[in-house]
Amino acid sequence: MKLYPLLLGLGTGEIILIVFVILLLFGAARIPALMKSMGKGVRSFKEGMKEVEKEINAPDETAKEPDKEPESK
Repeated sequence: MKLYPLLLGLGTGEIILIVFVILLLFGAARIPALMKSMGKGVRSFKEGMKEVEKEINAPDETAKEPDKEPESK
């Protein structure tokens, strides 16, 4: 996977400026905690997507068998 499409055409100078602004806004001490919480959020999102995928791909256990003709006595 190429990194270029992810950068949206940003050059080195723009990336450095963005990193600098993030450092100013959050401070160097809070960035690891911020990244940790973002990682937890992404992990939770992926787990939720896997659960939904399992539900979609799993056979429908609630589906009823077709109604059978009642037996006559």
